[in-house]
Amino acid sequence: MVYVKAQKSKAYFKRYQVKFKRRREGKTDYRARIRLINQDKNKYNTPKYRFVVRFTNKDIIAQIISASITGDIVLAAAYARELPRYGLEVGLTNYAAAYCTGLLLARRVLKMLEMDEEYEGNVEATGEDFSVEPAESRRPFRALLDVGLIKTTTGNRVFGALKGALDGGLDIPHSDKRFAGFDKEKKELDPEVHRKYIFGGHVAAYMKMLIEDEPEKYQSHFSEYIKCGIEPDGIEALYKKVHAAIRADPSLKKSEKQPLKEHKRYNLKKLTYEERKAKLIARLQALNSAADDEDDE
Repeated sequence: MVYVKAQKSKAYFKRYQVKFKRRREGKTDYRARIRLINQDKNKYNTPKYRFVVRFTNKDIIAQIISASITGDIVLAAAYARELPRYGLEVGLTNYAAAYCTGLLLARRVLKMLEMDEEYEGNVEATGEDFSVEPAESRRPFRALLDVGLIKTTTGNRVFGALKGALDGGLDIPHSDKRFAGFDKEKKELDPEVHRKYIFGGHVAAYMKMLIEDEPEKYQSHFSEYIKCGIEPDGIEALYKKVHAAIRADPSLKKSEKQPLKEHKRYNLKKLTYEERKAKLIARLQALNSAADDEDDE
């Protein structure tokens, strides 16, 4: 019999340390997280805020979060599902919607901190890089971009949300190298291309292409746009109205809870002692009256 050397001895398993749960699940990059949440010792308990952006199949989540020893604390949040309130009914997960969500969060958190009038940000989105300048009284609200496990490729939607937050008046350290429209060869950002993405120009161009080449595919792919009466030429004007509406009222609207529906019962309701007693008396009375009727006959 061939001798097989044990590769992992008992000592190995005794010293084995299980990784954090969210690392095992592949949800958190702890190497990146540590660098984002570590605070200088001389700043004591001052919160270090992160601008967190996450994408689902049907929604965009943007939050301002700070870490504490008991867990993360959310200061403010904005969702793409709130955008229908501002006039954007469809296309809630594209680059332009990410910009709107970032803008909504920025204006909301500044209004919460009573800094919205002091820091208006970039009112007209031109596509050019913008960084907020500090005012005389209060410094701008600073946060660090947290992209999670998203691949930070040029033109990724997460940078659309970043651009919205910057234009909204937040101070986020960044570079323009990852915005849509950055030319790798020239090493500079093309503001016109970036502006086109902010106002949904890439969607409008695709719509026009499908209308000319594949009308049937256009009818199926953009059925919700057709229902809402959105034409390719009207997309830019639509986003301008949405941006203005967000700046006019970024406050969070509490959802009205619907009353609980009464579910249909498929089993008998449990009776109390008094109800069972009354039911038995009624049955006995019915039996006695039936017996009396038989005797009379």
